[in-house]
Amino acid sequence: MKFLNKIIHELLAQNPDLSAFNIVLPGKRPIVFIRQILEENHYSGFLPNFFTVEELINKIADKQPIQGIPLWLFSFDVYRSLNLIPNDDFAEFLKWFPTLQKDWDDVLKFSDSDQAVLQYMFDEERIKEWAQNLGDDDDVPRKKFLNFWQNMNVFLPQLKERLKDRNWATSGMIHETAKAKIDQFAKNTSEQFVFCGFNAFTPVEEKLVRSLLQWDKAQCFFQADRYYFDDERQEAGKFLRNHKTWKEFDDNRAFQWIEDDFSQPKNIKVYEVSGNVTQTKVLPEIFKEINNTTYSNTAVVLLDENLLPASLDVMHGIETLNITMGFPLKNLSFSNAVKRLFYLQKQLEKNKSSYYYRDVFPILEELPKSAEDEQIINEFKAKIEERNIVYISRKLLHELLGELSYFGLLQKAASTHAYLDLLIAFCQQVKWLEIDDIQYENVSHFENAFRIIKNQLTPYNIQIRMETLEILINQHINSESIDFQGEPLRGLQIMGLLETRLLNFENVIMLSVNEGKLPLGNSQNTYIPFDIRKFFDLHTFLENDSIYAYHFYRLIQDAKNVHLLYNALSSGVNTGEKSRFITQIEMESSHQIEHLIIENSSEPILTKPIEIPKTGIVLERLRKWKEKVSASHLTSYLYNPVDFYLSKILNTSETDEIEEELSVKNYGNLVHYSLQEVYEVLKGKVLKESDLQSSVKAIDSYINIAIEKLKHQPEFYEKGMNYIHKAIAKKVIENVLMHDLDLIKQGNKLEIVDIERRFENVEFALDGSDKISFLGFIDRIDKLNGTLRIIDYKTAKTKNLTVKIDEDNVESYFHNSDRKQALQLCIYHYVVQNLPEFWGFPIETGIWSFAEAKKGMVSLQFEKGDIEDAMRSVKSLILEILNPEIPFVESIKPY
Repeated sequence: MKFLNKIIHELLAQNPDLSAFNIVLPGKRPIVFIRQILEENHYSGFLPNFFTVEELINKIADKQPIQGIPLWLFSFDVYRSLNLIPNDDFAEFLKWFPTLQKDWDDVLKFSDSDQAVLQYMFDEERIKEWAQNLGDDDDVPRKKFLNFWQNMNVFLPQLKERLKDRNWATSGMIHETAKAKIDQFAKNTSEQFVFCGFNAFTPVEEKLVRSLLQWDKAQCFFQADRYYFDDERQEAGKFLRNHKTWKEFDDNRAFQWIEDDFSQPKNIKVYEVSGNVTQTKVLPEIFKEINNTTYSNTAVVLLDENLLPASLDVMHGIETLNITMGFPLKNLSFSNAVKRLFYLQKQLEKNKSSYYYRDVFPILEELPKSAEDEQIINEFKAKIEERNIVYISRKLLHELLGELSYFGLLQKAASTHAYLDLLIAFCQQVKWLEIDDIQYENVSHFENAFRIIKNQLTPYNIQIRMETLEILINQHINSESIDFQGEPLRGLQIMGLLETRLLNFENVIMLSVNEGKLPLGNSQNTYIPFDIRKFFDLHTFLENDSIYAYHFYRLIQDAKNVHLLYNALSSGVNTGEKSRFITQIEMESSHQIEHLIIENSSEPILTKPIEIPKTGIVLERLRKWKEKVSASHLTSYLYNPVDFYLSKILNTSETDEIEEELSVKNYGNLVHYSLQEVYEVLKGKVLKESDLQSSVKAIDSYINIAIEKLKHQPEFYEKGMNYIHKAIAKKVIENVLMHDLDLIKQGNKLEIVDIERRFENVEFALDGSDKISFLGFIDRIDKLNGTLRIIDYKTAKTKNLTVKIDEDNVESYFHNSDRKQALQLCIYHYVVQNLPEFWGFPIETGIWSFAEAKKGMVSLQFEKGDIEDAMRSVKSLILEILNPEIPFVESIKPY
């Protein structure tokens, strides 16, 4: 810490008792390092007093600061009392006031008169309106903006007066108040002040420093470097060059210090990285280059705070590290769950009868829970998924989740105050659970925020809707962060750019050195245009660029090894453009810079298919499988042997997922079950026209029974695509019935023999005495003019139902998944001809496709070979499955 060391030695040379000095710093971070330096120098006296410049100005102003939620509530109370038009409610007020308040603070800090700026804004809008007839419509954007500044000229002066009456002040008002008191303070104080490491001052801060210098009650130590100080083109030295021109710096008081460190030899590497998180994957490789294994002189500077979790993941091997940057509250799961709770409440205001499952599930997943709650939630999700309930009725939710400890949060709130009480109680309850430290901090932040909102609302008669409460909470979430604690004097330092002020490191690693991150660029959220900001000397993005440039150059001027990483991928708001500061040091500095390109490419995924050998236990399971072999087992094997292994050997099944739109599988089931109900009534009868005509009229009732079988809610089919799917299903069923009706009208004799006919223990001989038993269901068996028809329903179209088997292909014919429909029909044919009740009947097998329902049954045809040849091929397939030498090898489908 070269700069801090130099200051301490200079002060000790002036006075061995440092308690005579008040050290004023840009932030509190360097204090711990100053204490370490004093300890290393065996200093045994009293410590100096430490102030941030904000604390010193607050002390001079002697006002009670007010910000955030208390300020918004008080300001709205003032705004409401003025009866301005438009008379915004609190929710509307919160959409514009926080931005305006920041602008107002800027005006109070940097301009001579806030009223002059407000009047100027109003006058400019009047000039724009001058040559236009805007009419009487208040919704014209320009007229709304004119009215806005007219209102602000009334509202903000009134707000300032009301705040003064209570001795409260925003940060801008504190500066304005301090400005009037500085001369008196500088004249009367008997203390000595030391200003360390400042770059840009507000006018009030500058006046304070200069006044104290004039009275010889202060000294200033700047950390500047000739590289950017002497070069007028370098924006990093803009403010320091201006400070050097102060009349207070003369022959008797030198401007301290301008070093020449940047030009010293440095090892600078620039990494072009493909991907944001990928930058963190490079860190372990960079750490290998650092000789000091404790990393005590190394800083990782994250310009994107969202990279902190990923960075910590790759640093698990580093014993000591210190995080001196906040992690945004908005990125944590509890914050997300709270947002979802408020969204749910808004939805409940619109829909009082049911809950959309997507509004409920994420809350249950993300909120911390006890073991008892977890069991209740798992049972709830299983039942909802099994019954495919997209919209959950209030009664059902109460029935399934009523025992949940925080069930009250999921119900429609009686009032926002009552809901705040529930949230506070929930946060207290959660803190007793076994949760990690970050989660605990997150919950504590929210508990505190809910209490603040509740307490602050009490004095005001403000109607808070759930939407308004949500805006308040979101404003809080977006501005708060969790601060980490660590060992600041040892190990690797992880920090944001502003936390590096006054500190120096031998090794500096910066991530996200992208344009838009460094500098931030023109991304100010403001109502005051650029030209007016320039006119009144308010900070614009140009000044902010200069501030960022100084922090960047100052950090690397003393470093020996500098690693600059940037994300070269364009995605979202990221342009993939490296920071202009990298380009500057590449083109303007004398340093040799090494460029590395890091591709986000993993090793090619091995296309080698999964191979599962048939071990003893697998063969044991296969022996058991032989007792119950179905046609669908064989088609599953044809499609992918590994799927067959997972479902038939391991007995695994796919998890249920809620379908918002009916899947192809369940659409097929809907038609299938409906047809089953239709023909179950007609089973055993020779059909008459009247039977089928009655069935056509009753289709709706049969579909409703099928819906019950699927365990779906009737309302699932009441709107959207599912309504259409149900209508198509009805049309398909009607087409099947009409096809049968046409057959009867043409004089055919049609008898329904059986529906969903179950068969089992139908033996099929393999080699020697080995055999298997077939098991399954046939969708429909009927007799058409004396011929037994075996019909299988399919959602898909018919395919490859003409069989061509000869001696050359008999063994391999059914080893092709394209022939699975024919395979299934051949097995059904074999089964039926082996059932005694059907001996002697001519047999015809076929597929009735729902996609082509009007065509009726499409029959299996043997162009070459017969059923015996087909069963030889089936036997070959079964023997392959049972062969211990042939492993289950994954079928990789080309896409």
